[in-house]
Amino acid sequence: MQNTEKTEKKRIVMSGMRPTGPLHLGHWEGALRNWLKLQQECECYFSIADWHALTTEYADPSAIRDHARAVLLDWLSVGIDPDRSVVFRQSAIKEIPELFLLFAMIAPLGRLERVPTFKEQKAQLADRDLNTFGFLGYPLLQTIDIIVVGGNTVPVGEDQVYHIELAREMVRRFNQFYGEVFEEPMELLTPQSRLPGLDGRKMSKSYGNVINLSDDAETVKSKIMPMKTDVRRQRRSDPGVPEDCPVFAFHKSFSSVEQIAEVEAGCRSAAIGCIDCKKILIANLNRFLEPVRERRARFENSDIEDLLAPGNARARERAGRTLEVVRAQVKI
Repeated sequence: MQNTEKTEKKRIVMSGMRPTGPLHLGHWEGALRNWLKLQQECECYFSIADWHALTTEYADPSAIRDHARAVLLDWLSVGIDPDRSVVFRQSAIKEIPELFLLFAMIAPLGRLERVPTFKEQKAQLADRDLNTFGFLGYPLLQTIDIIVVGGNTVPVGEDQVYHIELAREMVRRFNQFYGEVFEEPMELLTPQSRLPGLDGRKMSKSYGNVINLSDDAETVKSKIMPMKTDVRRQRRSDPGVPEDCPVFAFHKSFSSVEQIAEVEAGCRSAAIGCIDCKKILIANLNRFLEPVRERRARFENSDIEDLLAPGNARARERAGRTLEVVRAQVKI
């Protein structure tokens, strides 16, 4: 009897982060929470993308190594498991620049120049000279990060979908020239983090408005207590609108359903003051972060190279198999 059931394709997830400093709750909400779920279900590769960091920090790369350590500790502290996922340093995989070079030979210059983030980031980082081939080639290097380890699924927010479209185009172009070597990667849309910064703007270390995953209990308290709340609540007796309060946005991510309902009703009726509202949030944030701190303590004194060695070896082995096929197809 013919089996009519379709075999489900194995999802190989690839994602990474640039080591530009300690990670914060925005990274948890926007990426790491989803990574934990994916590592239970898929084959995952998570890269500390230090070459990507060089695209903007090339003039002074002295902090990248320390930042790589901070990122790794943050990953491990939230539960990214090197026994389940391949956790590695991008610069340890020498096959990546080799494949990048081969793809650079066929990458249309105009196509790279039309990537929206190319102009956006140049405008945002106007204090740096980003008129470099490395910065222009950033999205092409992202393509290589994905396909060199056989990645076919990339968790991204909507603002990064364009990069995955470019990756598919480049894979198709390569396959047209050299044969069907690579699978076209697909985006896995993840909900955008709606967690604001402490001042109500986007949470970003450049704004100094973040709660880091590595913050201790007193630091969390010292950051939350002066937070701005709904401007309507000038006095304790003034009712407010929770949707306009950054503190309430944190409650929606880190408080229980019952507490969210209590805080929302109390704000609208002025039955609860902003200080009491913040105290509830502080307790819940520290409850969330306590196991994160405990896991971090287990790795704090470890050598980063020892922690990364197994993942580097596994990623290198997978990338090596990819390049064997590519060299044969390109006849190099």
